[in-house]
Amino acid sequence: MKRLFLLALVCVSLSSFAQVGSEIILFDLKVKKDKIILSNPKNITNHPGYDNQPSFHPELPFIYFSSFNDEQRSDIKRYNIKDGSVVNITTTNEREYSPTVTPDQQFLSCIIQRDNAAQDLGKYPIDGGEPALIIDNLIVGYHAWIDNSHLALFVLGGEGKPNDLHFVTLPLKADTLLATNIGRALHKIPNERAFSFIQRSEKENKIMKYNTGTESISELGATINMHEDIAWTPDGKILTSDGTKLFFMNPAKPGSGWAAIDISAGANLLKSITRISVSPKGDKIAIVVGE
Repeated sequence: MKRLFLLALVCVSLSSFAQVGSEIILFDLKVKKDKIILSNPKNITNHPGYDNQPSFHPELPFIYFSSFNDEQRSDIKRYNIKDGSVVNITTTNEREYSPTVTPDQQFLSCIIQRDNAAQDLGKYPIDGGEPALIIDNLIVGYHAWIDNSHLALFVLGGEGKPNDLHFVTLPLKADTLLATNIGRALHKIPNERAFSFIQRSEKENKIMKYNTGTESISELGATINMHEDIAWTPDGKILTSDGTKLFFMNPAKPGSGWAAIDISAGANLLKSITRISVSPKGDKIAIVVGE
């Protein structure tokens, strides 16, 4: 029975990541008061197989992403926006997902998926090296840094149970369960002591906000067609997709709803859209599409 349980746990763990062929398209992004325009598309991966989970460096012209190698294991790669070069940050026997620059900009935190079904949160030196563990007592699927000491975690439920939202204070090793049955999108909200998460239900998925100061949860709106992936612009707009088109909403104007994003070139590249990432300056957007 123990062996069967471990096998089931491995299957649940591996299924948390959509390991299908995907590419990352980089667009220029222009945000106006009531309009968002995308232009100048470029496929920055152009590599058969899985290329996913892009995230921008806070200051340097780099995009980090997860990419399958020839053994179908995911390594972290870095794309240079200035010259188009791509380098490997990791080349390991493990699988690394969701690379994210830590608040001190010294490391890349990521999910380290192991063959024994563990999914730890670890960190590598930002230019590569030996990893250090951050959290190894939970099966972590996704994460978001709120500040140097606080993390939002998507934790796999396992055995058919829903996935949970944990809020962790690292210095105190305090772990608070905030919500259950959540989606994978976790984001710090720009210029606020807050982060967003997706509350799933049978009828609709809602974008929720957790205020870390008041410890309160509020609703920002429903996603489109039950989609789970969103992103924030630096000025506080939310971006999402219905799978083939992109939309934005301004939560500062309740009731304004979703508006279509204009795409001046490259609309034909947008198919099976999943993850979206916006640069810290708000001038670039990385979009994961089907291969």
